[in-house]
Amino acid sequence: QVQLVESGGGLVQPGGSLRLSCAVSASVSESIAMAWYRQIPGRERELVAFITGGGNPDYVDSVKGRFTISVDSAKNTVDLLMNNLQPEDTAVYYCRDRRGGYIYWGQGTQVTVSS
Repeated sequence: QVQLVESGGGLVQPGGSLRLSCAVSASVSESIAMAWYRQIPGRERELVAFITGGGNPDYVDSVKGRFTISVDSAKNTVDLLMNNLQPEDTAVYYCRDRRGGYIYWGQGTQVTVSS
């Protein structure tokens, strides 16, 4: 069983920045892909960014150029740096780990963008 714990959420003004971090209880180097999702109440969970074991990141169009996903293999963490945040980025953000035929989720962290 792999555990994921997100942190770094909070309230930020439009145009501001936040860095989310996901602490993984297993080696991130053994993951097939690490990803960040987000969910607004009443809507489906949406993929925001992912990075494969080979280190290739990709992003949903709405966050390209603003968000950056990165992996720290020494600390077993996956970060999501979010710049120029907008009200439409408000959501609960979840970390996801896919490995060995299984998918693991964190408990989520709330990000609220409001003036």
